[in-house]
Amino acid sequence: MSIRRLPEKLVNRIAAGEVVERPAAALKELVENAIDAGSTRISVRIAEGGISRLEVEDDGCGMSAADMALALERHATSKLPDDAIEDVTTLGFRGEALPSIASVARLTLESRVAGGDGWKRVVDNGVVVAEGPAALGKGTRVMVEDLFARVPARRKFLRSGRSEYAACIDVVKRLAMARPDIGFTVEHDGRRVLDVQGGQDQLSRVAALTQRDLAANSIGVDIDRGEVHLGGVISLPTYNRGIADHQYLFVNGRPVKDRLLVGALRGAYADLLARDRHPVVALFLDVPTSEVDVNVHPAKTEVRFRDPQLVRGMIVGGLRRALDEHGFRSVQRPAEAALAAWRQEPVAPQPPVRTLFGAYPSYSEIPSGHFGDGATTALLHDRIADFSPPHDALPMGRAEPATAPVPEAEAHPLGIARGQIAKTYIVAEAEDGLVIVDQHAAHERLVLEQLRRGMGGQAVPSQGLLLPEVVELDEPACDRLEAAALQLAALGVEIERFGPAAVMVRATPAMLGAINCQKLVTDIADDLAGYDAALGLSERLELVAATMACHGSVRAGRTLSVAEMNALLRTMEVTPHSGQCNHGRPTWVKLAMDDVEKLFGRK
Repeated sequence: MSIRRLPEKLVNRIAAGEVVERPAAALKELVENAIDAGSTRISVRIAEGGISRLEVEDDGCGMSAADMALALERHATSKLPDDAIEDVTTLGFRGEALPSIASVARLTLESRVAGGDGWKRVVDNGVVVAEGPAALGKGTRVMVEDLFARVPARRKFLRSGRSEYAACIDVVKRLAMARPDIGFTVEHDGRRVLDVQGGQDQLSRVAALTQRDLAANSIGVDIDRGEVHLGGVISLPTYNRGIADHQYLFVNGRPVKDRLLVGALRGAYADLLARDRHPVVALFLDVPTSEVDVNVHPAKTEVRFRDPQLVRGMIVGGLRRALDEHGFRSVQRPAEAALAAWRQEPVAPQPPVRTLFGAYPSYSEIPSGHFGDGATTALLHDRIADFSPPHDALPMGRAEPATAPVPEAEAHPLGIARGQIAKTYIVAEAEDGLVIVDQHAAHERLVLEQLRRGMGGQAVPSQGLLLPEVVELDEPACDRLEAAALQLAALGVEIERFGPAAVMVRATPAMLGAINCQKLVTDIADDLAGYDAALGLSERLELVAATMACHGSVRAGRTLSVAEMNALLRTMEVTPHSGQCNHGRPTWVKLAMDDVEKLFGRK
């Protein structure tokens, strides 16, 4: 087969495949052009997620009729006055966006310069179909209609209107975050979904586009190293999310998704967050143009640094120092009462009490083998939602003696509880050694296994809220929750849509007791979003169940009575997978008696 020169129309479609893969990519190019034009206000209108229509209007410098004709030709741009592409400071510079979009959609371009007349040019899938005068103020208005309508091979790979809308709003948020001096508005299907005013400071703009309470839970970053400057805001380790969708990275004002920067961020929070939790950050890195290459990706979403180790070290070291300086805000120091809790004081024998795990007698009163029956197992699994014993019903701290005999290792390998360390770890004596249990991790696994039984057909009992709670989320998150409402009801979470950007919580699983509905529903929405494309609904609900188990488990820092500790140990012995928590960490470890004796030189 002989080599042939491709026709211009086909060349444009191939270029469009690199630059315009979906509506959000086209929107990104149009908004970047508006920013480069010196705009102070940018308005975006979207219909059906951008599939049927995208419109971007700005008050920038505008274009003359002659410049508009050139702008629709490939590799024609005003952003490279000379051949020094390595010194580019604008967001766009290739001159491919408009002709590429016009080759696969109907594009209407209207513009007017100050003191001039407005002009309009319409291109339908690569063919100019109309041009003439236009009535508009100074600036430019671009409308893209029926994207990929005549390219069915590309159109069929677009996702639903809701998914495309979520991608579009994310693009606008990232660009708006990079330029707090510019005002942005976004309308979707005639409804305004985003409105931020120009002239904001950086922290206010980031908080307005992510979460309003970020300002009170964030740390400012301002680091200089030579000609490199790192600024922005990062969240406290205790203020985190289930997915990394609120991590924004900018290089010289350009939103990027660079593996080096993402890896550096993970390194900075390495030992401060669980592996499935992610901080909220917006980092702005300014480097000399000669030290970074922005021309490595058709969509300009990746960059390459001349000295990547310098950049990574600056991010990791700078963020670690900032977090260390504000450690008192994120680290819960031990309470003074924790030290006094180890005093041994004689107390009168107590009758069986109502505990977190139900009515539980002392261990010595229970005959051997009693824990094996199903009724007791169910009792130990059930969480008492209205747990509020009288003040004098439970002994205080470690003043309660634990004198029950050690059970046989074969029947009860986790032994009998002897005490609690740091209000987090249960110390138990087994026949063959010393057992230490992480109470939060262990109970988290127990709750998860009960929720899984609910997913398997045994409905999880729910607890109706006296006053339904309204949780505000962004619209895509509400869409995902609404789609999974029936499956969530099987887990005991009853929700319903409450307007475009909120859901109403009517009931929560009874086993979780009193919980923070806002945080629970937000984390469930994060789980549904984080694996939306890769997993089916049933697999995603497994992740949801793990999140709910974390909310309903016995927290570290809660003082347990001996009866409660023993109930937890017995339940672990009859629950599958109780040896590890939902995040893969061990729930208990055992130090053999021989090893204990070696520590004291007895062997």
